[in-house]
Amino acid sequence: MAAAKEEESLLPRLPQLFETSKQLLEEVEEAAEPTTAPMVQKKVLKGLDLLEKAAKMLSQLDLFSRNEDLEEIASTDLKYLMVPALQGAFMMKQVSPDKRLDHLQWAREHFIYYLTQCQFYHVEEFELPQTKDNPAENNTASSSMAYPSLVSMASHRQATIERYKQKKEVEQRLSAMKSAVESGQVDDEHVREYYLLHLRRWISISLEEIESIDQEIQILREKGPSKEASTLHSALQDRPAGRPFILTRNVAQAKVFGASYPSLASMAVNDWYDQQEKCGTLPDQGTAKTVSEVKTTAWQQEDQEEEEEEDCDSTPHQAQEWDDWKDTHPRAYGNRQNMG
Repeated sequence: MAAAKEEESLLPRLPQLFETSKQLLEEVEEAAEPTTAPMVQKKVLKGLDLLEKAAKMLSQLDLFSRNEDLEEIASTDLKYLMVPALQGAFMMKQVSPDKRLDHLQWAREHFIYYLTQCQFYHVEEFELPQTKDNPAENNTASSSMAYPSLVSMASHRQATIERYKQKKEVEQRLSAMKSAVESGQVDDEHVREYYLLHLRRWISISLEEIESIDQEIQILREKGPSKEASTLHSALQDRPAGRPFILTRNVAQAKVFGASYPSLASMAVNDWYDQQEKCGTLPDQGTAKTVSEVKTTAWQQEDQEEEEEEDCDSTPHQAQEWDDWKDTHPRAYGNRQNMG
């Protein structure tokens, strides 16, 4: 019995768990290192562990009841209403691409739970975001988000601006009251005001985070794996690896460049084409040609052969006529002017 009491005395108390986790969150948000840094992620995990213990303690103590109003809650206990919001903020700091969707959903549930509590106790007037329990409402909401009207866009923008202004005003008042409250130099009324301002600040943060979470969840669900990328990757892996070479016009040039550059393999264009045709890597290889394309290709080949034959026949005849003309017309034959 005495050992059990000693172990309970060694366990951290609720105020210690809350203040330590809150300090860790401030260190994570103000850290110069990126969120993916191991030291930052270590603090995130530690903060989540501490807040989980604090949430269990709150559940065991039954500190908040739906049968009481906000005025009936002690001023020093108001801060514990922020535990779900702090859990959601820590969860948003986790960086695990394969578990990102689960982290977002988990964080959204905690932000919604915090806002539900604040709305029940009438901490501030605000509109609670829609939950994910009703599929019909979600489909309607998603369709309305996909095609928003100008009026809804303008009202949403105005509400965002007003919420931002209120948040900045609350933060200024909190910074002015922080040192006095933490030093214990103020009365219970100012302590209560201080924690109520914290609750209002986290209401604005939670609404902003839920809006961001909904957008990111929609992107992650629509993204999915890219089949084209996987197909292209497998095709590139199946293709045989090629060797470096120098393209030349004929075999003679291949021998010359081969002698000049013995470290590189060289081949003629025809040899390279034959090699690629055997490997099946030509761009037009494997595609079926239509009948018209085959006929057009055959006609072009016949025309080209006829032109080559005509050129071969006419070349000796033209050469003989040129020799005969030079025999009867000596050099400068037609230049008879200014000869004196």
